[in-house]
Amino acid sequence: MMKKRGKFIQFLLYPMSMLYGAVVYMRNKFFDWGVLKQKSAPVPVIVVGNISAGGTGKTPHVEFIVSLLRNSYNIGVVSRGYKRSTKGFVLATRQSTPSEIGDEPYQIYNKFNGDVAVAVCEKRVNGINELLKIDPDINLIVLDDAFQHRYIKPKVSIVLTEYNRPVFEDKLLPLGMLREPIDALKRANIVIVSKCPDNIKPVEYSIYSRNLDLFPYQSSFFSKFEYGSLKPVFPDKAPTVPPSLEWLSDDDMVLTIAGIGNPRPFIKYVRRFNPRVWVNLFPDHHNFNKKDMALIEKRFKAMTGNNNFIVTTEKDAVRMAANQTFPEALKPYTYFLPVNVRILKGETAAFEEQLLKLLSWQDL
Repeated sequence: MMKKRGKFIQFLLYPMSMLYGAVVYMRNKFFDWGVLKQKSAPVPVIVVGNISAGGTGKTPHVEFIVSLLRNSYNIGVVSRGYKRSTKGFVLATRQSTPSEIGDEPYQIYNKFNGDVAVAVCEKRVNGINELLKIDPDINLIVLDDAFQHRYIKPKVSIVLTEYNRPVFEDKLLPLGMLREPIDALKRANIVIVSKCPDNIKPVEYSIYSRNLDLFPYQSSFFSKFEYGSLKPVFPDKAPTVPPSLEWLSDDDMVLTIAGIGNPRPFIKYVRRFNPRVWVNLFPDHHNFNKKDMALIEKRFKAMTGNNNFIVTTEKDAVRMAANQTFPEALKPYTYFLPVNVRILKGETAAFEEQLLKLLSWQDL
Protein backbone atom coordinates (compact mmCIF):
# COMPACT_ATOMS: atom_id res chain seq x y z
CA MET A 1 0.00 0.00 0.00
CA MET A 2 2.80 2.41 0.95
CA LYS A 3 4.66 1.62 -2.28
CA LYS A 4 1.55 2.36 -4.33
CA ARG A 5 1.04 5.64 -2.47
CA GLY A 6 4.68 6.57 -3.05
CA LYS A 7 4.40 5.85 -6.75
CA PHE A 8 1.18 7.88 -6.95
CA ILE A 9 2.89 10.87 -5.28
CA GLN A 10 5.80 10.53 -7.70
CA PHE A 11 3.31 10.43 -10.58
CA LEU A 12 1.76 13.70 -9.34
CA LEU A 13 5.10 15.42 -8.81
CA TYR A 14 6.66 14.37 -12.11
CA PRO A 15 4.95 17.06 -14.28
CA MET A 16 5.89 19.75 -11.73
CA SER A 17 9.49 18.54 -11.77
CA MET A 18 9.54 18.64 -15.58
CA LEU A 19 8.11 22.17 -15.59
CA TYR A 20 10.65 23.31 -12.98
CA GLY A 21 13.43 21.75 -15.05
CA ALA A 22 12.26 23.57 -18.18
CA VAL A 23 12.30 26.93 -16.37
CA VAL A 24 15.80 26.29 -14.97
CA TYR A 25 17.03 25.16 -18.39
CA MET A 26 15.76 28.30 -20.13
CA ARG A 27 17.16 30.58 -17.42
CA ASN A 28 20.61 29.05 -17.82
CA LYS A 29 20.35 29.28 -21.59
CA PHE A 30 19.50 32.98 -21.35
CA PHE A 31 22.77 33.47 -19.45
CA ASP A 32 24.67 31.31 -21.95
CA TRP A 33 23.23 33.28 -24.89
CA GLY A 34 23.84 36.65 -23.22
CA VAL A 35 20.16 37.55 -22.93
CA LEU A 36 20.68 37.75 -19.17
CA LYS A 37 23.96 39.57 -18.57
CA GLN A 38 26.80 38.48 -16.35
CA LYS A 39 29.06 41.10 -14.81
CA SER A 40 32.68 40.71 -13.87
CA ALA A 41 33.67 42.10 -10.48
CA PRO A 42 36.69 44.42 -10.09
CA VAL A 43 38.41 41.62 -8.14
CA PRO A 44 38.44 37.81 -8.50
CA VAL A 45 35.37 36.04 -7.15
CA ILE A 46 35.10 32.51 -5.78
CA VAL A 47 31.56 31.14 -5.77
CA VAL A 48 30.72 28.33 -3.33
CA GLY A 49 27.39 26.59 -3.79
CA ASN A 50 25.54 23.41 -4.64
CA ILE A 51 22.96 22.13 -7.10
CA SER A 52 20.78 20.46 -4.48
CA ALA A 53 18.59 21.80 -1.71
CA GLY A 54 19.59 21.11 1.87
CA GLY A 55 22.79 21.17 3.84
CA THR A 56 25.93 20.16 1.98
CA GLY A 57 28.20 22.11 4.31
CA LYS A 58 28.70 25.32 2.34
CA THR A 59 29.47 27.60 5.27
CA PRO A 60 32.21 25.41 6.84
CA HIS A 61 33.77 25.10 3.37
CA VAL A 62 33.66 28.89 2.92
CA GLU A 63 35.47 29.19 6.25
CA PHE A 64 37.98 26.56 5.14
CA ILE A 65 38.69 28.38 1.86
CA VAL A 66 39.08 31.70 3.66
CA SER A 67 41.52 30.06 6.10
CA LEU A 68 43.59 28.65 3.24
CA LEU A 69 43.80 31.89 1.26
CA ARG A 70 43.78 34.66 3.85
CA ASN A 71 47.60 34.82 3.92
CA SER A 72 47.67 35.33 0.14
CA TYR A 73 44.66 37.63 -0.27
CA ASN A 74 42.72 40.29 1.58
CA ILE A 75 39.37 38.49 1.50
CA GLY A 76 35.80 39.72 1.72
CA VAL A 77 32.81 37.38 2.08
CA VAL A 78 29.38 38.25 0.67
CA SER A 79 26.19 36.32 1.43
CA ARG A 80 22.53 37.06 0.94
CA GLY A 81 21.94 36.58 4.70
CA TYR A 82 19.12 34.07 4.51
CA LYS A 83 16.22 34.71 6.94
CA ARG A 84 17.68 37.95 8.27
CA SER A 85 15.38 40.70 9.47
CA THR A 86 17.08 43.45 7.46
CA LYS A 87 17.08 44.36 3.77
CA GLY A 88 19.72 45.58 1.35
CA PHE A 89 23.44 45.85 2.06
CA VAL A 90 24.56 45.32 5.66
CA LEU A 91 28.17 45.13 6.80
CA ALA A 92 28.91 42.76 9.67
CA THR A 93 30.37 44.43 12.77
CA ARG A 94 31.06 43.37 16.34
CA GLN A 95 27.63 44.77 17.23
CA SER A 96 25.80 42.71 14.58
CA THR A 97 23.31 40.01 15.57
CA PRO A 98 22.30 36.81 13.75
CA SER A 99 18.89 38.37 13.19
CA GLU A 100 20.41 41.38 11.40
CA ILE A 101 22.82 39.57 9.08
CA GLY A 102 21.75 35.89 9.18
CA ASP A 103 23.19 33.05 11.22
CA GLU A 104 25.73 31.82 8.65
CA PRO A 105 27.36 35.22 7.90
CA TYR A 106 27.38 35.86 11.67
CA GLN A 107 29.15 32.53 12.19
CA ILE A 108 31.75 33.31 9.49
CA TYR A 109 32.42 36.79 10.89
CA ASN A 110 32.93 35.49 14.41
CA LYS A 111 34.96 32.46 13.28
CA PHE A 112 37.67 34.92 12.23
CA ASN A 113 37.11 37.28 15.18
CA GLY A 114 36.00 40.07 12.87
CA ASP A 115 39.31 40.08 10.96
CA VAL A 116 37.62 39.11 7.66
CA ALA A 117 35.15 41.55 6.08
CA VAL A 118 31.69 40.00 5.83
CA ALA A 119 28.63 41.63 4.26
CA VAL A 120 25.13 40.58 3.26
CA CYS A 121 23.08 41.73 0.30
CA GLU A 122 20.31 40.12 -1.76
CA LYS A 123 21.85 41.52 -4.95
CA ARG A 124 25.38 40.14 -4.90
CA VAL A 125 26.65 42.62 -7.54
CA ASN A 126 25.61 45.51 -5.29
CA GLY A 127 27.01 43.72 -2.26
CA ILE A 128 30.43 43.32 -3.83
CA ASN A 129 30.55 46.93 -5.04
CA GLU A 130 29.51 48.34 -1.65
CA LEU A 131 32.00 46.17 0.21
CA LEU A 132 34.83 47.28 -2.09
CA LYS A 133 33.89 50.93 -1.50
CA ILE A 134 34.18 50.39 2.24
CA ASP A 135 37.43 48.41 1.99
CA PRO A 136 39.29 49.05 -1.31
CA ASP A 137 42.14 46.78 -0.14
CA ILE A 138 40.00 43.68 -0.61
CA ASN A 139 41.38 41.74 -3.58
CA LEU A 140 39.30 38.54 -3.41
CA ILE A 141 35.59 37.98 -2.81
CA VAL A 142 34.08 34.68 -1.68
CA LEU A 143 30.35 34.35 -2.40
CA ASP A 144 28.49 31.96 -0.11
CA ASP A 145 25.66 29.91 -1.69
CA ALA A 146 25.73 31.69 -5.04
CA PHE A 147 26.23 29.03 -7.72
CA GLN A 148 22.76 29.78 -9.13
CA HIS A 149 23.36 33.55 -8.87
CA ARG A 150 24.77 33.85 -12.36
CA TYR A 151 24.67 37.64 -12.60
CA ILE A 152 28.23 37.59 -11.25
CA LYS A 153 30.91 36.04 -13.45
CA PRO A 154 33.12 34.11 -11.04
CA LYS A 155 36.80 33.42 -11.41
CA VAL A 156 36.34 30.09 -9.63
CA SER A 157 33.15 28.08 -9.12
CA ILE A 158 33.08 25.41 -6.42
CA VAL A 159 30.11 23.06 -6.09
CA LEU A 160 29.48 20.79 -3.11
CA THR A 161 27.61 17.51 -3.27
CA GLU A 162 26.97 15.41 -0.19
CA TYR A 163 28.44 11.90 -0.21
CA ASN A 164 25.30 10.21 1.13
CA ARG A 165 23.00 12.05 -1.30
CA PRO A 166 24.71 11.63 -4.68
CA VAL A 167 23.52 14.16 -7.24
CA PHE A 168 23.75 11.48 -9.94
CA GLU A 169 21.04 9.48 -8.14
CA ASP A 170 18.75 12.46 -7.46
CA LYS A 171 15.93 14.18 -9.36
CA LEU A 172 14.83 17.77 -9.84
CA LEU A 173 12.60 19.54 -7.33
CA PRO A 174 9.94 18.79 -6.19
CA LEU A 175 10.35 15.12 -7.17
CA GLY A 176 13.87 15.12 -5.75
CA MET A 177 16.23 17.64 -4.15
CA LEU A 178 18.08 19.02 -7.19
CA ARG A 179 17.95 22.77 -7.82
CA GLU A 180 19.48 22.19 -11.26
CA PRO A 181 20.10 19.15 -13.49
CA ILE A 182 23.38 17.35 -12.90
CA ASP A 183 24.70 18.87 -16.15
CA ALA A 184 25.04 22.12 -14.19
CA LEU A 185 28.19 20.63 -12.65
CA LYS A 186 29.89 21.41 -15.97
CA ARG A 187 29.94 25.09 -14.92
CA ALA A 188 32.08 24.25 -11.89
CA ASN A 189 35.86 24.38 -11.77
CA ILE A 190 35.97 22.22 -8.65
CA VAL A 191 33.47 19.70 -7.27
CA ILE A 192 33.81 18.72 -3.61
CA VAL A 193 32.10 15.59 -2.31
CA SER A 194 31.36 16.64 1.27
CA LYS A 195 30.49 14.89 4.54
CA CYS A 196 32.35 11.73 3.58
CA PRO A 197 32.66 8.84 6.05
CA ASP A 198 36.03 7.84 7.51
CA ASN A 199 36.27 4.45 5.89
CA ILE A 200 36.01 5.15 2.14
CA LYS A 201 37.83 2.52 0.09
CA PRO A 202 39.98 3.56 -2.91
CA VAL A 203 37.56 1.87 -5.30
CA GLU A 204 34.70 3.96 -3.88
CA TYR A 205 36.59 7.17 -4.68
CA SER A 206 36.98 5.95 -8.26
CA ILE A 207 33.33 4.93 -8.64
CA TYR A 208 32.06 8.22 -7.23
CA SER A 209 34.38 10.27 -9.44
CA ARG A 210 33.35 8.28 -12.51
CA ASN A 211 29.66 8.86 -11.78
CA LEU A 212 30.23 12.62 -11.51
CA ASP A 213 31.46 12.44 -15.12
CA LEU A 214 33.52 15.63 -14.98
CA PHE A 215 35.56 17.10 -17.82
CA PRO A 216 39.36 16.69 -17.70
CA TYR A 217 39.78 20.40 -16.90
CA GLN A 218 37.63 20.02 -13.76
CA SER A 219 38.94 18.85 -10.40
CA SER A 220 37.21 16.79 -7.74
CA PHE A 221 38.04 16.49 -4.05
CA PHE A 222 36.53 14.63 -1.12
CA SER A 223 36.06 16.23 2.29
CA LYS A 224 34.78 15.38 5.74
CA PHE A 225 33.75 17.27 8.83
CA GLU A 226 35.96 17.11 11.88
CA TYR A 227 34.33 18.17 15.12
CA GLY A 228 36.35 19.93 17.79
CA SER A 229 35.99 19.85 21.55
CA LEU A 230 32.77 21.04 23.17
CA LYS A 231 32.59 24.81 23.63
CA PRO A 232 30.09 26.67 25.82
CA VAL A 233 27.35 28.59 24.08
CA PHE A 234 27.36 30.92 27.11
CA PRO A 235 31.02 31.19 28.22
CA ASP A 236 30.26 33.44 31.20
CA LYS A 237 27.89 30.79 32.60
CA ALA A 238 30.01 27.71 31.90
CA PRO A 239 32.10 25.82 34.47
CA THR A 240 35.86 26.37 34.47
CA VAL A 241 36.47 22.83 33.21
CA PRO A 242 34.11 22.12 30.29
CA PRO A 243 32.74 18.59 29.74
CA SER A 244 34.09 16.33 27.03
CA LEU A 245 32.16 13.86 24.92
CA GLU A 246 35.01 11.41 25.41
CA TRP A 247 34.25 10.88 29.10
CA LEU A 248 30.50 10.52 28.76
CA SER A 249 29.07 7.06 29.35
CA ASP A 250 25.72 5.33 28.95
CA ASP A 251 24.84 6.64 32.42
CA ASP A 252 24.93 10.19 31.04
CA MET A 253 22.40 11.93 28.81
CA VAL A 254 22.68 14.46 26.01
CA LEU A 255 19.87 16.49 24.50
CA THR A 256 20.94 17.33 20.95
CA ILE A 257 19.37 20.34 19.26
CA ALA A 258 19.79 20.93 15.55
CA GLY A 259 18.19 23.35 13.11
CA ILE A 260 20.39 22.68 10.06
CA GLY A 261 19.83 21.26 6.59
CA ASN A 262 21.13 17.76 7.36
CA PRO A 263 21.66 17.00 11.06
CA ARG A 264 22.42 13.28 10.61
CA PRO A 265 26.25 13.51 10.72
CA PHE A 266 26.04 15.68 13.84
CA ILE A 267 23.67 13.28 15.64
CA LYS A 268 25.70 10.26 14.54
CA TYR A 269 28.89 11.82 15.88
CA VAL A 270 27.43 12.52 19.33
CA ARG A 271 26.07 8.98 19.54
CA ARG A 272 29.55 7.57 18.97
CA PHE A 273 30.41 8.39 22.57
CA ASN A 274 27.68 6.17 24.03
CA PRO A 275 25.59 8.55 26.12
CA ARG A 276 21.83 8.29 25.94
CA VAL A 277 20.90 10.81 23.27
CA TRP A 278 17.60 12.62 22.92
CA VAL A 279 17.07 14.49 19.68
CA ASN A 280 15.25 17.75 19.07
CA LEU A 281 15.18 18.75 15.40
CA PHE A 282 14.08 22.09 13.97
CA PRO A 283 13.94 23.47 10.39
CA ASP A 284 17.12 24.89 8.87
CA HIS A 285 17.89 28.45 10.07
CA HIS A 286 15.13 28.14 12.67
CA ASN A 287 14.67 31.12 14.98
CA PHE A 288 13.96 29.68 18.41
CA ASN A 289 10.92 31.21 20.12
CA LYS A 290 9.54 31.03 23.67
CA LYS A 291 7.56 27.90 22.89
CA ASP A 292 10.71 26.18 21.59
CA MET A 293 12.63 27.19 24.69
CA ALA A 294 9.89 25.90 26.97
CA LEU A 295 9.99 22.56 25.15
CA ILE A 296 13.79 22.36 25.42
CA GLU A 297 13.66 23.18 29.13
CA LYS A 298 10.93 20.59 29.72
CA ARG A 299 12.89 17.88 27.94
CA PHE A 300 16.10 18.74 29.76
CA LYS A 301 14.41 18.59 33.16
CA ALA A 302 13.02 15.14 32.27
CA MET A 303 16.51 13.73 31.66
CA THR A 304 17.72 11.24 34.27
CA GLY A 305 21.41 10.80 33.49
CA ASN A 306 24.21 11.08 36.00
CA ASN A 307 25.36 14.06 33.92
CA ASN A 308 22.98 15.91 31.61
CA PHE A 309 24.02 18.26 28.82
CA ILE A 310 22.62 20.09 25.82
CA VAL A 311 24.78 19.83 22.70
CA THR A 312 23.98 21.81 19.58
CA THR A 313 25.58 22.67 16.26
CA GLU A 314 27.86 25.62 15.65
CA LYS A 315 25.26 27.31 13.45
CA ASP A 316 22.48 26.86 16.01
CA ALA A 317 24.75 28.12 18.78
CA VAL A 318 25.01 31.60 17.27
CA ARG A 319 21.21 31.92 17.34
CA MET A 320 20.92 30.51 20.84
CA ALA A 321 23.57 32.85 22.25
CA ALA A 322 21.67 35.86 20.92
CA ASN A 323 18.27 34.59 22.07
CA GLN A 324 16.88 36.61 24.98
CA THR A 325 14.41 33.87 25.94
CA PHE A 326 16.98 31.11 26.48
CA PRO A 327 16.38 29.73 30.01
CA GLU A 328 19.02 30.91 32.49
CA ALA A 329 19.00 27.57 34.29
CA LEU A 330 20.13 25.74 31.13
CA LYS A 331 23.02 28.01 30.15
CA PRO A 332 25.73 26.25 32.24
CA TYR A 333 24.85 22.93 30.54
CA THR A 334 24.63 24.10 26.92
CA TYR A 335 27.51 23.45 24.52
CA PHE A 336 28.20 23.34 20.80
CA LEU A 337 30.48 21.32 18.57
CA PRO A 338 32.73 23.48 16.38
CA VAL A 339 33.17 22.01 12.93
CA ASN A 340 36.12 22.15 10.54
CA VAL A 341 36.68 20.77 7.06
CA ARG A 342 39.43 18.33 6.10
CA ILE A 343 40.23 17.39 2.51
CA LEU A 344 40.68 13.63 2.31
CA LYS A 345 43.49 11.59 0.73
CA GLY A 346 45.99 14.16 2.01
CA GLU A 347 45.01 16.55 -0.77
CA THR A 348 44.68 19.83 1.17
CA ALA A 349 47.85 21.19 -0.42
CA ALA A 350 46.65 20.08 -3.87
CA PHE A 351 43.31 21.81 -3.28
CA GLU A 352 45.02 25.05 -2.25
CA GLU A 353 47.38 24.83 -5.22
CA GLN A 354 44.46 24.34 -7.59
CA LEU A 355 42.64 27.35 -6.14
CA LEU A 356 45.69 29.58 -6.49
CA LYS A 357 46.28 28.37 -10.04
CA LEU A 358 42.67 29.10 -11.05
CA LEU A 359 42.81 32.53 -9.46
CA SER A 360 46.03 33.38 -11.29
CA TRP A 361 44.76 32.44 -14.74
CA GLN A 362 44.26 35.41 -17.03
CA ASP A 363 40.89 35.66 -18.79
CA LEU A 364 41.12 35.62 -22.57
